[in-house]
Amino acid sequence: MRTESVVFAGTAGFFLVVDVLYAVWAREPAGTAALTVAFLMALLVSFFFARNHRLNGERPEDRRDGEVRERYGSLGLFPPHSRWPVLTAVGAAVLALGVVYGLWLALLGLGVLAAGVGGLVFQYAAEDDEGR
Repeated sequence: MRTESVVFAGTAGFFLVVDVLYAVWAREPAGTAALTVAFLMALLVSFFFARNHRLNGERPEDRRDGEVRERYGSLGLFPPHSRWPVLTAVGAAVLALGVVYGLWLALLGLGVLAAGVGGLVFQYAAEDDEGR
């Protein structure tokens, strides 16, 4: 994660320089605030990656002699078909329409969205309990 930390630290440095120059020349508070927030967000991500690198050590991707086979393993379960993503998308669409048309529709969409997300999360829970 060292490389990612350096990339985001560079991004944070860029936003800091642009923020200072913008604050001096433009004297416009909204743009200065937006650039300050961008600087702080990039700095936060850089700090996260640096701390993660310090705690977990190097990954094979961080070394020049790293091999792909050092990192492979079980990638998890990818279901071939599932109805839950469609239900989640319908719930999100109805929720978005509810923001425009009324609270009753938003609450209906929130319920459908919650059912879809719950289905996504727990669709294989019964199989895992049986020792799959």
